[in-house]
Amino acid sequence: MTATTTDFGGLTVGSLRHRGLEVRYGHRPSRDGAAPLLIFNGIGASMELLVPFIEALPYMGVVTFDVPGTGSSEAPLLPWRLKSHARLASVILRRLDMDRVNVLGVSWGGALAQEFVRRYPDSTSRLILAATSPGQIMVPAHPRVLLKMAHVRRYSDPGYMVSIAGEIYGGTLRTDRASLARHTAGLRRPNERGYYYQMLAGLGWSSLCWLRKLHHPTLVMQGSDDPIIPNINGKILARLLPNARLITVDCGHLFLLTRSRQLAPVINEFLGANVS
Repeated sequence: MTATTTDFGGLTVGSLRHRGLEVRYGHRPSRDGAAPLLIFNGIGASMELLVPFIEALPYMGVVTFDVPGTGSSEAPLLPWRLKSHARLASVILRRLDMDRVNVLGVSWGGALAQEFVRRYPDSTSRLILAATSPGQIMVPAHPRVLLKMAHVRRYSDPGYMVSIAGEIYGGTLRTDRASLARHTAGLRRPNERGYYYQMLAGLGWSSLCWLRKLHHPTLVMQGSDDPIIPNINGKILARLLPNARLITVDCGHLFLLTRSRQLAPVINEFLGANVS
C-alpha cells in the first residue's frame, strides 16, 4: 500500500490491490472519533469530483474510492456486479481498521450504498441516499436525457458537458455558469470500458423486494429539478424504507455539490456529528 496526503479535503490517498486491480481510495479521520462517512460516488466520477462536498464537512471522517475503471483505479477485464463493488468497499474498510461507518450513496452510488447495507448491515450505522432510486425498476428519466448520460463523452469533452449540463443535471447548472465551470474543472475521464461496466453492474438489479428489511435510520435526499432521477423515486425509497425521512432540495441532480455548504448542517444533524 502507498499513501499520500492530498490538498482536497485533507484526504490521505492510498492504493491497494484487489482481484488483481490497483484501486485508489481516500480517507480522513474524524476529529471526535465518530464513525466516518463512507461515500459511494456517481457513475464515472472520480474522488476529485467530491471535493466541494468533502470540504463542506471538515470535522467528519470520510472514506471513498475510485470504482474500478474510474479515476486512478484500474478497469476490470470483465464487468463486476454491485455485490463485487460492495465487497471491495468492505476490503478497504478492513484495511483502514474501520468496523462501522455511516454510508452515503449518490446517484449510481446510491444503488451501491443500498447493496452495501444489505450485505454488511452490522458495519452500517446510518444511511443517506442522495439523488438515487431503487434500481432498474424505477420511474425513468426522459429517453433524451438517458441517451446523453449513456456516453462517456460528457467526461472527456468540456464543451459538450457545458452544452448538456443544464438539460441532464437541472437545477443550478441550468443557469449558473460559475457552478458549471467548477463542476467541469473537477471532471476526469473514466476508462471507457470501466464506464460501461458500471452501467452493466446494475443491469437487472432492484432493491424493491428487500428495502423493508433495511431498518437503519435513513435520510433520503432528492432534488426538486432532477432530470436523471425524477423525484418520485425518492418518495418510493422513503415509503419502503422502515426508518426513513425524505427531504427535497431546491436544486437538480448534483445538489450535494452545488448546495454543499447549505446541506452540511442537515447531514451533520442527521449523523449526530459534533462540529464544535
